[in-house]
Amino acid sequence: MTLATATKLTVKIGNTTVLHNVDFSIEQGEILTVVGPNGSGKTTLLRALIGALRPASGKIWHKPGLNIGYVPQRLNINATLPITVNRFLSLPRKRKADDIAKALDNAGVSTLADHQMSQLSGGQFQRVLLARALLEQPQLLILDEPTTGLDQPGSAAMYQQIEQIRSNYNCAVLMVSHELHVVMSASDRVICLNGHVCCHGTPAVVASAPEYRALFGSGTQGALALYRHDHDHNHDHNHTEAAE
Repeated sequence: MTLATATKLTVKIGNTTVLHNVDFSIEQGEILTVVGPNGSGKTTLLRALIGALRPASGKIWHKPGLNIGYVPQRLNINATLPITVNRFLSLPRKRKADDIAKALDNAGVSTLADHQMSQLSGGQFQRVLLARALLEQPQLLILDEPTTGLDQPGSAAMYQQIEQIRSNYNCAVLMVSHELHVVMSASDRVICLNGHVCCHGTPAVVASAPEYRALFGSGTQGALALYRHDHDHNHDHNHTEAAE
């Protein structure tokens, strides 16, 4: 069953065309990962799909009544704000204690309910954001670089958790990631984006595509080095997160 599609999607930020003529779909139960160099429009695609950005042209369709859970790449909370995980998960509307407990358990942080948000590690914070998304009982879970700031063991554990969530909720997972070695083992399908769809298909198909190799080379280590180089270079030139 198709959950969401984009047809001939073009998105502009200011006068810059970030996405051009993108066709996209995601099916129930699949893990679909979007990869591409920094500035390729990955975050823009996610934000357009959740309705945070209006297309310049093209159409976005959601299955009627589709529940979407969204985990942003980062969320800033004032470190001096005294707010517990429980309270954070009850914003902007009150949640049942049982629902919060279930979401935290499925995110792998069942013991953190009474902890202060300001005291969480980077990995714990990301998992609390994941729990917040799970409170929506998502049919489609959208994750924008869910392992940002995590070390390798933390990243591996997060991807295992996402796989378990897919099973527990029977949901589709759409995520942006630059960890190509993981993407190629953890995804059912991959889209390579660089302002447009360069190539798409199973991980094996994408990894062997000339368009993918032109961006990332033939090995994942080279791909990671390229991403980090581009990311650092673009950061120095003040590229915005919205255009990632």
